[in-house]
Amino acid sequence: MTSKPRRTRFVCISDTHNASPPSSFQLPAGDVLIHAGDLTKQGTHAELKKTLEWIEEADFEAKIVVAGNHDITLDPDFYKQHYAYFHNQNPQNPASCLNLIQDYPSITFLTHESLRINLLKPDGPRTTFKVFGSPYSPAKGLWAFGYPPEKALDMWDSIPLDTDIVITHTPPKFHCDKSKNQGAAGCESLRETLWRVRPPLAICGHVHEGRGVERVVWDLTAANIKYKESDTGYWIDPGAGNKKQSLVDLSSRGPDPLKTSTSSEPHGHSGRVLKTPWRWQSESGISGLEAKSPVFDNETAIRDEPVPAIQDYPSMSIPQRNSSATRGQGGIPPSARCNLIALTDRLDRQETCVVNAAIMATSWPYQPNHGSKFNKPIVINIDLPPWESSA
Repeated sequence: MTSKPRRTRFVCISDTHNASPPSSFQLPAGDVLIHAGDLTKQGTHAELKKTLEWIEEADFEAKIVVAGNHDITLDPDFYKQHYAYFHNQNPQNPASCLNLIQDYPSITFLTHESLRINLLKPDGPRTTFKVFGSPYSPAKGLWAFGYPPEKALDMWDSIPLDTDIVITHTPPKFHCDKSKNQGAAGCESLRETLWRVRPPLAICGHVHEGRGVERVVWDLTAANIKYKESDTGYWIDPGAGNKKQSLVDLSSRGPDPLKTSTSSEPHGHSGRVLKTPWRWQSESGISGLEAKSPVFDNETAIRDEPVPAIQDYPSMSIPQRNSSATRGQGGIPPSARCNLIALTDRLDRQETCVVNAAIMATSWPYQPNHGSKFNKPIVINIDLPPWESSA
């Protein structure tokens, strides 16, 4: 008998840039701490040591960290070419900086790789999830871990389809990526990969102004538009301007659970009137990827049109490679006209919650005389399977 999913609490941060609790921000309690990159301003050994020390001391069962474009010494090839631009007077040793991470055993540091995490504490949720973490972002300016557009597809193809939590420094394009200077500054290839993988959570940072949460409902049936989305839910931060936590409750105990393989109810709980921190594109008369996030107030919303149910078909043999012509194509397996690898036995994965957890509210370059402003960490409650039932 399969055990029921259990609520697991993730505390998400990114772009701390040497800031640390409790002086710059408060770190809420949780089961898992995630840092989505830019631990430092310029990746010196001293900066890294300071940040890794407070993360090591933080009271979480699991702490998962990726680097970002400002953590330049953690990208040895980049640093070898460009160190003089940053540290001409005091060159750093990239090998020493990378080895420093090993001095903090409670931190799981991911460098474009995946790992299964089992939470084992007797008084914890005792859940399991597969996480993929990467420090890379689209190349812009002279910063580390950048990739050119022609490398983006291969870059994100390495995310396994069974990933539950995707951690990337860059946001996906059109979601939590609105920059005051660049418009939508995220990566389109990453957005397309999220359509195929459809992880419950995709946590990022990088674009400080994009801090927030969006729930993306994927359209898996459209046969004429690739990588299609059917709706986006925009989060109203309950912690804005007060002492409350910036909480997103996607669990079955919350007002609007995430629609994934672990959820037990359809979207909107069949039309009940809910006090929900979401406003949906479909309810606002907004459509298309060009839609901009509107300004919301804390009002009661009614979700009386659940996402259409998609029938899952019996298990079938999945092809080893999908034709490039059908990549990102919706439809119903076993039709060969749809993206079989992404859809076969996976139609229950219908939503991804994108979280930009940037702590630093101020944008680069920081002005030393103007002071820095900080956001709160974003707390995510989500249901995950117990590891005992997946053993």
